[in-house]
This record gives sequence, structure tokens and C-alpha cells, in this order.
Amino acid sequence: MSKPFFCKIACSASRASGSLGAFVAALGVVIVWASSGPFFRFNDTWQLVINTGTTIVTFLMVFLIQHTQNADTAAIHIKLDELIRVTSNANNELLNLEEMDQERLEEIRLRYEQLAKTAAHLKAKKDLCMPGAEEDVAGV
Repeated sequence: MSKPFFCKIACSASRASGSLGAFVAALGVVIVWASSGPFFRFNDTWQLVINTGTTIVTFLMVFLIQHTQNADTAAIHIKLDELIRVTSNANNELLNLEEMDQERLEEIRLRYEQLAKTAAHLKAKKDLCMPGAEEDVAGV
């Protein structure tokens, strides 16, 4: 199976499986199966039919959905990388975050956490120096 063909099938299947029609069809299958229970006296084979069917569908859908999720994630990374690249004063080290090891990611996360704390502290100091500023903004 060629890659472009698989991509086309995976994207179509992923889109279709998330539709209202797919949900209604799946619900219909479950209703038909459940209502046929008395006819088959709720035997083991009757239960095996739904278990096998749902297992097969779930198994295949995992791969199709993962494929489309990987493509979506790659597109989002490219878009974010472009935004970082064109933003002046941006930290270009962030362009390659998904390739970094966990230790480096944690260092960067802690650095940004500290920046957030510093910003909150500065805002609190500013609010103390300008009493009533919140009221002026709220009244606007």
C-alpha cells in the first residue's frame, strides 16, 4: 500500500468516524445486537459477535486516528515554529522543543515558571502602587 493512498484512506476514515452518521450507525449496530439477544438466548456466541466486532474496529481505528493525529501535530508544530521565528525577541531555542530530552524541557519549563512568578509579583507591586487602578479599568 502506497503512503499517499494510506494517508488518503486514514484521513477519510478518521473524518468519517468522527461524524454523527458514524455514531448513529454504531448505535444502530448495538441496538440491533442487543435486541437480538432474546432470539439467541443471550448465549456466548451472541456476546462474542459484539466483542469481536468492537475489538477489530477499535484496533484498526487506533492506527488510523494516530496517523491523522501525527499529521495534525506536525502541522501545528510547523505553524508554531513559524510564529516563533518571525516574532522579534522570541527565544529561538523553543523552535526545537519536541526534539529535546526531558531534562532540558524541565529546565526550560522551570525558567518560564519563574518568569510567570516574576510577572505576577511585578503586577502585584504595580497594583499596590496604584490604588484604585482596578476600579478605573472596571469602570471603563
